[in-house]
Amino acid sequence: MDLDHHPTQEEITEFLLKNEGLGETTFRGFSKNTIVFLKNLSENNNKKWFDLHKQHYQDHVLNPLKSFVNDLAEWMLCIDSDLEVRPEVGKTISRIYRDIRFSENKQPYKNSVWVVFKRPVTDWKDIPAFFFELSATGYRYGMGMYAATPKTMEQFRMKIDNDPEAFLSSVLFLSKQNTFQVAGDKYKKIRDKSIPDEIMDWYQRKNIYLVCENEINDRLFNKLLMDDMLNGFGQLTPFYYYLWDVKLGR
Repeated sequence: MDLDHHPTQEEITEFLLKNEGLGETTFRGFSKNTIVFLKNLSENNNKKWFDLHKQHYQDHVLNPLKSFVNDLAEWMLCIDSDLEVRPEVGKTISRIYRDIRFSENKQPYKNSVWVVFKRPVTDWKDIPAFFFELSATGYRYGMGMYAATPKTMEQFRMKIDNDPEAFLSSVLFLSKQNTFQVAGDKYKKIRDKSIPDEIMDWYQRKNIYLVCENEINDRLFNKLLMDDMLNGFGQLTPFYYYLWDVKLGR
């Protein structure tokens, strides 16, 4: 879909349904063993334990994540044909190994895993991305600029100032659902007291994303999770386009 055109939510839904291309899927949900592995890893975060259970990681975490990405790939390319959709670690799937060189947390492995659909660019912090994250205690998914720089967020506020109606149109779907919430770090001091209440919560953010938070539930263990991804990412698409306009200065 052309990012230069700003389709309505109805146009997006029609386009995605027409071009979903899912066909026969391989993803059948994660398993209870996925959660067991992540729980045990959080309690035994050391190389000796991981080496003994590396095959469990391959079988119950990495392989289901690859199927998850592979089945979503065509759908995501309908949203943006430039998204990275290869089901590989370092492309769409997070590395399990933690980079501890500059971190206070010296545990060698991450306690959660995630999938990110974004364009393959070097300045990834300032581009919108779709994500799914899973830990032993819950999962979440959404879209936004999770690590946006102050410069990009200033551009975000300026775009709102220049055309608040266009911004409100891009997030109109939020008032019609109870799945996603606005998230991101916030300034304690009010930046501009003249900003209307319906915009203020966005205006105060240091970074911005929309997220659905869930505890571990039955949907995680079957194909219903894929339905949630398709519907959820489709809803988020208008705001995805809006954030790309911010990035491109349009």
